[in-house]
Parts: sequence; C-alpha cells; structure tokens
Amino acid sequence: MINSAEEFVRLRISEKMDEYLKAAWDDAPFEVWLEVINKYPDMSEWVAHNKSIPVEILEILADDADERVRFNVASKNRLPEQLQLKLAKDSDRSVRQRIVYNKKATFQVLRILLNDEDEEIRTLAKNRIDERRYK
Repeated sequence: MINSAEEFVRLRISEKMDEYLKAAWDDAPFEVWLEVINKYPDMSEWVAHNKSIPVEILEILADDADERVRFNVASKNRLPEQLQLKLAKDSDRSVRQRIVYNKKATFQVLRILLNDEDEEIRTLAKNRIDERRYK
C-alpha cells in the first residue's frame, strides 16, 4: 500500500524495477491519490497508469487539462460508461481515438463516435460495431 504522495513520487521515479512497479500496481487511500494530483500535477499521468485507482479518481482525472492524462483514463478497461461517454466527446482526437480502441467501450459510446469529426475515428467505431454484430 502506498501511504503518501511523496512515497508515490519516489516509487514512480525510482530506477528499481520493483519500486517502479509498485507505483503502477499498489493501492493507496483515496486521500493519497488526491494529494498526488494536487501537490504533484505532473504525476497525474502516472496516477492514471496505476491499476488500482478508484473510479472516483478516474472521474477527477477525466477533467485534467493534460490530454495525456485523459488519454490514460480512456485506456482503462474498467471505465464506467458515463466516463466513456464524456471522453468520447473530448476535444482531443487522441483521447477519442483511445476510447474507440478501449475493448470495453459500450455500444452507446461507439454509436456516438460514428459521428465524430475525425474520419478515422468514425471508421474505427463502425468497424468495432460491425465486429460485435457478427460475433
């Protein structure tokens, strides 16, 4: 368990693989994740990488100004549909594209992306829908 924002940062920047992996996999209390986001905003991308962060933290990170953070949130397979819907309308193309590639993207989300301004995203969404239809 990660017990402080400082511990998370230390683990994340460590050159020891076991410590680096701990930053990517270990749990932390909700308050610790909030502290990392608030005290070390440049670490928000790495908070989003963590495999155990709660959905409430994903909700906060889905509003981050940095598209790399939102991209990492969009990569989460356990992303609830309401966050998928939000990120499917993101201003950044890479975030919307990441939602199309998310293996848990819902049918409703893919249908929204059928009308995306980006042709590649529209095509990918159509292909994902067609794949599900013919399975």
